[in-house]
Amino acid sequence: MITRRSLFAGGASLGLAAALGASPVRAAARRAPLSDPFQLGVASGEPTPDGVVLWTRLAMDPVALDGLGGMPDRVVPVHWQLASDENFRHVVRQGVEQARRESAHSVHVELDGLRPGAEYFYRFRAEGEISEVGRTLTAPAPGARSRPLNLSFTSCADYQTGWFTPYRRMAEDHPDLIAFLGDYIYEYGDYKYPVRDQAGGECLDLAGYRLRHAQHKADPESRLAHAIAPWVVVWDDHDIENAWAGDVPEQPDPPFLARRAAAFQAYYENMPLRRAQRPDGPALRLYRTIRWGAVANLHMLDTRQYRDLYACTGRSGTIGADCAERLAPNRTMLGGEQESWLDGQLKDSQATWDLLGQQVFLMEMDWTNGEGKGYSNEGWDGYVASRNRLTAAIDDYRRNAVVLTGDVHSH
Repeated sequence: MITRRSLFAGGASLGLAAALGASPVRAAARRAPLSDPFQLGVASGEPTPDGVVLWTRLAMDPVALDGLGGMPDRVVPVHWQLASDENFRHVVRQGVEQARRESAHSVHVELDGLRPGAEYFYRFRAEGEISEVGRTLTAPAPGARSRPLNLSFTSCADYQTGWFTPYRRMAEDHPDLIAFLGDYIYEYGDYKYPVRDQAGGECLDLAGYRLRHAQHKADPESRLAHAIAPWVVVWDDHDIENAWAGDVPEQPDPPFLARRAAAFQAYYENMPLRRAQRPDGPALRLYRTIRWGAVANLHMLDTRQYRDLYACTGRSGTIGADCAERLAPNRTMLGGEQESWLDGQLKDSQATWDLLGQQVFLMEMDWTNGEGKGYSNEGWDGYVASRNRLTAAIDDYRRNAVVLTGDVHSH
């Protein structure tokens, strides 16, 4: 069993600092040398029965204002190892990836040919330094029920409003899989560094988004959670801009599609995603299914990129029961292609459970106190026909469905 101390063996000394009662935040700031390129930690994600993605991003100065982590303007070889034990006595795979400036020196190692339902350990080496050790798992074989799914999920990590203590508690639970349901960063805010004179510290370009992601990744509790288990991620609005819907932004400036392309690029660079999820400008297909043997299918949905504009007002907010547009039969939260894909996934599912990882309230929710009703047109209440089609599919195909929702900032 991996321990907090062994998790950081060969890398940072945060586990020892925590064991001694020292502040891990101060220990990280004091003990992490600027020459250490692994200050953003390590992560893994996208498990399949025979593979997983290993990730790191090199940064000697995570909050360098150009968003490039204080790295030199050159290609940096990054050596990686995957082992069946945390002491790396049994290395099963190893290789070298090239970290490049145009990708913010991020590395995505996409592995296959591994054993299903297996636990592995991994680490990286670059510039004479060795990263902390990460733990990851492959999914069980199709149809297998030999391994249950211990799933953690989280969302809405607003760095400026509090510490990431729950990430440490999540890591201590040793989950098999961690699902992030959106708002990994917040694009606005009163942060403790200037973002190149942008008003209010708001992310508006690629450098700003890279910098905000780096600040989150450098947090000690965040590093613990990313290193303990594979992650699967989807975005919500604040990963790009508050309350965006399809191609329509909340604010007209700067030009939205250019801003979205920058946000998507930074998102890919900082997440353990596959090559198939590399962005094409302002487009990135993020919806997909993670299969955990015959136990569960986790359908990760994108409720932002393909949705219709907000009912009745054109802007996110509360609408009354007299808003007929929210009931229009052609309105969609997911877009036609994603709706059709999800219907097919539910129809063909043989798993005991179908989990829907998504961003906004699916249930009907009255937000008005007293007489009358008020609905959020940002949630599924603004897309009633789309919700009806989804719940009808769950019913028709007799699926055991569980909806996992982010966005609300409450537990």
